[in-house]
Amino acid sequence: MLSIHNLVKIYPGPVNALQGVSLNIGEGLFGLLGPNGAGKSTLMNTLAGLLEPTSGSVTLDGADIVKDPRIVRRQLGYLPQDFGFFPDLTGLRMLELMLKLKGVDGPGGRRKIAEALLERVNLSRAAKRKVSGYSGGMRQRLGLAQAIAGNPRLVIVDEPTAGLDPEERHRFYRLLAELAKNRIILLSTHIVEDVATLCPRMGVIQSGRVVADTSPSAARAAIDGHMFEGFIPDDQLDEFARNHMMTSAILSEGSTNRVRVHAPAGTGAPAGFVVSPATLEDAYLVLIRSARATENAAAANAGVAA
Repeated sequence: MLSIHNLVKIYPGPVNALQGVSLNIGEGLFGLLGPNGAGKSTLMNTLAGLLEPTSGSVTLDGADIVKDPRIVRRQLGYLPQDFGFFPDLTGLRMLELMLKLKGVDGPGGRRKIAEALLERVNLSRAAKRKVSGYSGGMRQRLGLAQAIAGNPRLVIVDEPTAGLDPEERHRFYRLLAELAKNRIILLSTHIVEDVATLCPRMGVIQSGRVVADTSPSAARAAIDGHMFEGFIPDDQLDEFARNHMMTSAILSEGSTNRVRVHAPAGTGAPAGFVVSPATLEDAYLVLIRSARATENAAAANAGVAA
């Protein structure tokens, strides 16, 4: 179990990057959703022992990893958003180098471990190809191979499917799902499909605060029956958006938008709109925009009080 309690990180300025984050994350895949700048990367770097929090605690299976970051480093696999490779090395040689840097070895030597890892991420046939010739998905799988080297208890993957085509993304999904058995995998992303496909549990973070700790199905159920879809001419869209909580507006035939709207109980649907099944993207956007509205109201009240 990874337990995060009241975690705070304040940068000089001051910038309150994390404002009392608390989560309990068990084995399997846990998705962390949030827009850019919400605090996801700060949280990931803190959990990885790369940043020291201002206050709060983090324990991994009961061991305090804030007081002793060496504990998590021995049990951590990390795939950052931008993972650097030496393009002129082959996949096998690159992985052997990463194993050496991580201090991973075994009776058969690093070559044998590297070959087994490449087999696990389905890169054996590309083992002797230079990394410069790898596709984006192949590079991500190579990065995941180094992340799981040494059989870590905790694996953190940051925006792992950004830039991948649909085929590579779904191949990566299957690989992550297989690797989630008997370990904790924390998936940080702003791509809702990643979480909807992979994660039985999820958290949503906004402005350094957790605004939801739930499951994808529960998040959808919370707004089911209150999502509506209809069509709005392009020249009326701005005015419509000022009066309704839109979750999407897709241009159709150049001048009309297919619009999805959240209408809470008691507010009623816009004229001409029909009820539509809720998606996780709807739920995520409703949570984020509701949190922003609460922040704005609090700031306005603070300004009046001052």
